[in-house]
Amino acid sequence: MTFWKKQRVVVTGGTGFLGRVVVAKLKSLGCRRVLAAGSKDYDLRKLSAVRRLLKDGNPDMIIHLAAVVGGIGANRLNPGKFFYDNLMMGVQLMEEARLSGVGKFVAVGTICAYPKFTPVPFKEDDIWSGYPEETNAPYGLAKKMLLVQSQAYRQQYDFNSIYLLPVNLYGPGDNFSPQTSHVIPALIKKCYDAIARGEGSITVWGTGKATREFLYVDDAARGILLAAEKYNKPEPVNLGAGFEISIKDLVGLITRLTGFKGQIKWDKAQPDGQPRRCLDTRRARKEFGFKAKVTLAQGLSKTIQWYKKQNF
Repeated sequence: MTFWKKQRVVVTGGTGFLGRVVVAKLKSLGCRRVLAAGSKDYDLRKLSAVRRLLKDGNPDMIIHLAAVVGGIGANRLNPGKFFYDNLMMGVQLMEEARLSGVGKFVAVGTICAYPKFTPVPFKEDDIWSGYPEETNAPYGLAKKMLLVQSQAYRQQYDFNSIYLLPVNLYGPGDNFSPQTSHVIPALIKKCYDAIARGEGSITVWGTGKATREFLYVDDAARGILLAAEKYNKPEPVNLGAGFEISIKDLVGLITRLTGFKGQIKWDKAQPDGQPRRCLDTRRARKEFGFKAKVTLAQGLSKTIQWYKKQNF
């Protein structure tokens, strides 16, 4: 509480899915001032907007959550946009933060930065051991450059920038758009759409063999703020829940929780994405005491309840 009462914080992407939760937690902690920067007010691809944001917020700390992001389909359709937009936002923002004398920069990256065949569980030291999975490599590499920039700026300018690697997030307020959503909201929507239309099946991309790890949005926000307060080192840090579930088992869990009893059709012509995802979360626990609290079943139930309330 004492720490945050002294801080003026800018949260980029502060009006988005994760950003709204981070901003709410900052306010509950008594943060001196919080500016939630959304893309409508600050197009961070433009240097003039970055400079205006720093002038408006006059921050002691920046938590950079802003990203142009989507599921496998969106990544396949927009590789150039995802690379350019994410790279330009991060690179310009960190440089201008340094020039403005911002005390700390919290760069939130992505699990997509890891190599395609990273040994499971993913250890932070393996992040440079290969090329990312092809369908989301442009996005993953653009966000990965924030790690390079963070470490370079710390070395040359003594700029306090840290880099976090969250696993796939989900929860109330997630993006349920069929064109750009990730797997959990996409599946929830498919199940309820099928129930509403009386359809006897849903189609899911891939084979179901790929595995994923998921972190509930409240846990992610709590981990980010613990790191923002307590972590000041150059090494990247994973933020995850420390478990692995196959897409097939995830589909089974979501269909059960939504009440969809129809057939699951697997479109094997579509990609699975990265074969496996599961993080080694020991560094976060050791460095700033973070451990996920919400189980997947609990988080899915809360997400589904929220979705039903919004749509039915």
